[in-house]
Amino acid sequence: MSAPVLTGLSAELDDLSVWPASTARLPGGNLSVGGVSLTDVAERFDTPAYVLDEGEVRARCRTYRAVFPDADVLYAAKAFLSRAMVRWIDEEGLGLDACSAGELELAVTAGFPAARIVLHGNAKSPRDIETALRLGVGRIVVDSPSEIARLAAQVGSGGRQKVMVRVVPGVSAGGHEKIRTGTDGQKFGLSLTDGSAQHAIARVLGQPQLELTGLHCHIGSQITDVKPYLVAVRRMVGLMARIKESHGVTFPELDMGGGHGVAYRAGESALDLTALARRLNGKLSASCAAAGLPVPRLVIEPGRAVAAPAGVAVYRVLAVKPTGSTMFVAVDGGMSDNPRPALYGARYAPRLIGRSTTAEPVATTVVGRHCEAGDILAADVLLPGDVRPGDLLAVPVSGAYQLSMASDYNLVGRPPVVAVHDGSARLLVRRETQEDFRRRDIGA
Repeated sequence: MSAPVLTGLSAELDDLSVWPASTARLPGGNLSVGGVSLTDVAERFDTPAYVLDEGEVRARCRTYRAVFPDADVLYAAKAFLSRAMVRWIDEEGLGLDACSAGELELAVTAGFPAARIVLHGNAKSPRDIETALRLGVGRIVVDSPSEIARLAAQVGSGGRQKVMVRVVPGVSAGGHEKIRTGTDGQKFGLSLTDGSAQHAIARVLGQPQLELTGLHCHIGSQITDVKPYLVAVRRMVGLMARIKESHGVTFPELDMGGGHGVAYRAGESALDLTALARRLNGKLSASCAAAGLPVPRLVIEPGRAVAAPAGVAVYRVLAVKPTGSTMFVAVDGGMSDNPRPALYGARYAPRLIGRSTTAEPVATTVVGRHCEAGDILAADVLLPGDVRPGDLLAVPVSGAYQLSMASDYNLVGRPPVVAVHDGSARLLVRRETQEDFRRRDIGA
């Protein structure tokens, strides 16, 4: 049966453009993702629960390989990591960008080749570096001057480790000031403008234990415009040219980071990957030609753009409370499983699932169950006016930077992750339980 033609607010509520491509409408106001009913997921695994569409993850990996056929594509583990995710990106031919010993250990013990892993971090611990060297990671990104001697010492006189230097190119980009990492005055990288990057590069070149394969930069996150990347690549090539002139060294690699933006709500912009690949490669080639340099191998690090659109969070409504001019709808999750709205004002589009309704949409604020006034999942969104306790709400574009930043606030416990694919659902990460809390608390 074909879906009814909708107009106005009803059409906005029914828009599935930011949902996984496998999403389908079912009778009774329900949806399926990956061939699995979301209400069935709620009944089988309880709520809140996170649904991850394996097919969507794989398709997005393949898109990157198709539009960047000559580049190294590294999945940014910080977006979301599990053993299943490790297997999927490995099978789809992506490398991995890790930031800690924990991410390294999980990936390698799940079978991911260490040589295809790059270790980042502005403050790598001795354990982070020891783990990276022991496992044999492909690259370590140097982020501060003090790290150079420490890293060389841990490599030892008989060893050699490939490294890159993270450069701050002076480019402001990103969806919020807290996720803009390409300008001076923030904690990441070494400044191009004050000479810190050039000094660090010279120091690395003087360390026989370290092999400097190229430069790295990351200008921000949730970027939807190609232009900042073009400015950054031009400045990075300019630095490469100065290094060749002063040290006689030509770098074979250039890592332009990630930060590729996605649409969280219908009508929002997402970064055009085809345009990014075409224009980035064009600018890189032209800049290198002008500088008399060979074109280095490009490296990119998408995380959100692979994981976020593949995830759906499913909550159950616990309370509905009109307060003044605001209708509050409280659910059984909140900032402990999705801190993004509280951290930097991220906006989502929850949807009622599991029953049909003809009620008119009303402006609603969806809140969590935690003891914070800022525990808001979605402010001023449209939901049917008859939403009530016991209803299910589903939130698309929930696959990145939610569970990976989840906490144990109020000892609620982190939700499970359920993979869906070809009509079947399986548990990837189990729900955190009260027994988990008791086992960790060993004090008397």
